[in-house]
Amino acid sequence: MKRVIALILALVLATAAMFTLGACGKDAESDAAYITDKGEMIIGITIFAPMNYYDTDGTTLIGFETEFAKAVCEKLAITPKFQIINWTAKETELNAKNIDCIWNGMTIDADRLESMSISTPYMQNKQVLVVKAENAGLTTVDGLKIAAEGGSAGANVIENDAYFQNAEFIEVEDMAAALMEVAAGTSDGCVIDYVTSLGSIGAGTDYDNLVVVENAKFELGNDEQYGIAFRKGSDMTEKVNAAISELVADGTLASIAADYKLADQLIAK
Repeated sequence: MKRVIALILALVLATAAMFTLGACGKDAESDAAYITDKGEMIIGITIFAPMNYYDTDGTTLIGFETEFAKAVCEKLAITPKFQIINWTAKETELNAKNIDCIWNGMTIDADRLESMSISTPYMQNKQVLVVKAENAGLTTVDGLKIAAEGGSAGANVIENDAYFQNAEFIEVEDMAAALMEVAAGTSDGCVIDYVTSLGSIGAGTDYDNLVVVENAKFELGNDEQYGIAFRKGSDMTEKVNAAISELVADGTLASIAADYKLADQLIAK
């Protein structure tokens, strides 16, 4: 009987060891190898100009981030695959491996640095308040409806800056929807990325009647930087950083930024 019990115990211990080794191997798996082996990097995006958006034909994806990602993937000999996501679920999508990175004008902040692996910053940004041109001189947003993309830096400003404490926050799917809210009059204003305003409002755009409120006095969101997010501990971040350095050195990144009138915002140059 003792021999049988000892045998059973040995089998239990051996099985436990196998599970432990398997778990350790999974934890140690190279994210770069996982992405490279499948030959493609699935890139989580939302649609907004001038970063990721469709050309006039409605089918061709273009934009600064789109071309930037393609150039990096070419350096890494993998294929970029762009996937539209719900911005509020971006980290869930990333950790579930439904996407491999978030490359979409993502603001770097302390919480994201804690939960994800983020590339070196490549572009400067800030948050701006956008309204109809006839309201450009407004001095307060008290009692007004102000839209922003859920889970965005703009949403954080509305929810936490004293300037917006008496405004009603209208959460929408993305920054394009926030602009539509203002244009339609269902919101009085919206808070979006300054970078987005450069390509989405004013003369020559679909929103030529929208403007940035230059005298809006809010404190949060005035000094932001964009980064590319990977899974926590991912070794893909280092490889992408190296590719970015090459694109900076050969002038490719500066050329892409110039094409989308973002040269002044570029950090990595």
